[in-house]
Amino acid sequence: MSDVQSTAITEPQPTRLRDALRKARIEAADRTGVVVELRDAEVARLEIMNEALDPLFAQVPEKVDLFDRGVSQGETPRLWIDVVAHILMGRDKRIYRFVQDTRFGRIVLAESHDVPVIVDAVTDYVARRMIEREHAMVATPMVEPPAEEPPKRRGGLGMFVFGFLLGAAALFGVALFASLRNL
Repeated sequence: MSDVQSTAITEPQPTRLRDALRKARIEAADRTGVVVELRDAEVARLEIMNEALDPLFAQVPEKVDLFDRGVSQGETPRLWIDVVAHILMGRDKRIYRFVQDTRFGRIVLAESHDVPVIVDAVTDYVARRMIEREHAMVATPMVEPPAEEPPKRRGGLGMFVFGFLLGAAALFGVALFASLRNL
């Protein structure tokens, strides 16, 4: 009986590593599944927020093309409001963060678990952006100084004739001086 136990212990067990690899693969797949499920949950919450913002964006005039709303599904899913502002989920995946990217870094405009709080913050943001657009579109009238009259030009032909006669007289004078000198 001791012979049977000693042979069982000394024999290599090739299936043990195989079983361990299989178990590790299953655990990795479960973790990946959890990550995918969390990302899907984030996207679902952002879609809920997107639907809550529909009444607000229905009121934005068609001619205002500042806003391009949509959910991007990347490493970090985001609900974009415009080019610089978006909503993303916080670290606990239950809190909404409304942020704006500036040249000095990212600014958190609002943060809450409640959809209406974020909708109010986005409404304020949209109103501010529309006012900024109106101010940028207003063309302030330029006060032009009274136009100075260009100086009146004398007739170009008269100056030409005067120059021609002066030149002819100078040549006649030089010729006369040269002829008198030779005499």
